[in-house]
Amino acid sequence: MNISELSLRRPVLAIVMNIIIVVFGIIGFKFLGVRDYPAIDPPNISVRTSYPGANSDIIETQITEPLEKAVNGIAGIKNITSSSSNGSSNINVEFDLSVDLESAANDVRDKVSQAVRSLPSDLDAPPVVSKADASSDPILSMTVQSNTRNQLQMTEYANNVLVERLQTIPGVSGIQIWGEKRYAMRIWLNPSELNAYKITGNDVQAALLRENVELPSGKISGNNTELTVRTFGRLNTEEEFNNLIIRNVNGADVRIRDVGEAVLGPENEETVLKESGTPMIALAIVPQPGSNYVSISDEFYKRLEQIKKDVPEDVKINIALDQTKFIKKSILEVEETMMVAFLLVVMIIYLFFREWIIAIRPLIDIPVSLIGAFFIMYLMGFTINVLSLLAIVLATGLVVDDGIVVTENIYKKIEKGMNKWQAAVEGSREIYFAVIATSITSRRSVPSNHLFTGFCGPALP
Repeated sequence: MNISELSLRRPVLAIVMNIIIVVFGIIGFKFLGVRDYPAIDPPNISVRTSYPGANSDIIETQITEPLEKAVNGIAGIKNITSSSSNGSSNINVEFDLSVDLESAANDVRDKVSQAVRSLPSDLDAPPVVSKADASSDPILSMTVQSNTRNQLQMTEYANNVLVERLQTIPGVSGIQIWGEKRYAMRIWLNPSELNAYKITGNDVQAALLRENVELPSGKISGNNTELTVRTFGRLNTEEEFNNLIIRNVNGADVRIRDVGEAVLGPENEETVLKESGTPMIALAIVPQPGSNYVSISDEFYKRLEQIKKDVPEDVKINIALDQTKFIKKSILEVEETMMVAFLLVVMIIYLFFREWIIAIRPLIDIPVSLIGAFFIMYLMGFTINVLSLLAIVLATGLVVDDGIVVTENIYKKIEKGMNKWQAAVEGSREIYFAVIATSITSRRSVPSNHLFTGFCGPALP
């Protein structure tokens, strides 16, 4: 007894099974992520090292080459590429597809930790080993610019106001700020004055480390009082930095203003983000792995409308990037294709069989098959993306073909004089194996990350 005959003999069981398929499919659909393409993490590991002040030659000989030699001994490496620039080294290690990403990352970390002893001792931080993440790319970005405020003020406004309102969107991993300018106290030294006082740059650095510090000072306790002591050792203004004593030369204190000047300015002056000649900054939204991009986009635009009402008049906000537009268009096209397919199937079947009961039968098995497939996608860790939407369209054709073949065979038995129940049993039994074989064969042409649409038993005409 096959599933078709069991469904005919136990119609209540068949109905309950279809309801269960639909319920589990709806549950799986609610937990499915929506993105542009499948989340594929290739076995790529990057090693980044920062060495401020060093030129590219020093970076290459003292950092990049020792790390490459250490990493090169790991098994399964396909390719190693590196770049050495002023102040930074970047090494990308590509492994074979058969290599596990976690194991590759652990092997690279072990080799890098062993090579740290051969690197310069004055590195700001040890090399950073990171894995490739398919969800680390931003999906939405907005630009913020003003004709009256500089980038330092815009960065402060974005960090204190805009980031706090966007990072609480469900499914958002973090907010990146492009073109940001952070406040920093920049000390410009005069070489001739340094030479006159016989002071070096290291002396200035030592004075800053010695004087610009706030240490815990304990507390003062009495019989009836207890006071916490706080020392104000941090320097905050340009005047305080300019008055900082570097050292005493021939009985006279040499201050920073005597050998240079402290100016409050941006931490990085080498890069800038502009639009039509106007400096600006951009906020990019990075989603969490497996999150729903469409729901993030919908919530983002809701909050954006509220943000535009609250921002100052001199601040202008625009949308620079929206990757979810393509996803929404793909979903809309699939919905239109499904509606057209339903109408064509019903019309064609009615024209051939001239019975509405037979014509509306695909409106039952197609939704059950497709909705149930969402639960299988959830169990397999798939997402709703461009490829899986294409699979939905292809799977709809498979279900329609199988349903029409079974219906036609049953209808042929009825024309020969069999009653409906016997015709359904005999007709579905004859081509049961053929339908299953064609469905499996057709599925082989669909990529492995596409959904699989199951087969529903035929309904009585």
